[in-house]
Amino acid sequence: MKNIGSVDKIIRFILAFALAAIAYKFQNDLGVYFWVLLAGAVIAFGTALINFCPLYSIFGIKTCKID
Repeated sequence: MKNIGSVDKIIRFILAFALAAIAYKFQNDLGVYFWVLLAGAVIAFGTALINFCPLYSIFGIKTCKID
């Protein structure tokens, strides 16, 4: 079931790229925060890729157009 709209999807891709870039740039200085940023990037990218956010379904949020 799709619950992520196109604008939300684009924002998630941009966020994933930004988090991954920050994690890569400061990987030696961040320590454990590197892995937190990287996990956030993977989650943002994955949810944008499959058009589904589990938190949205828990709270009943839909940013896509109604089918």
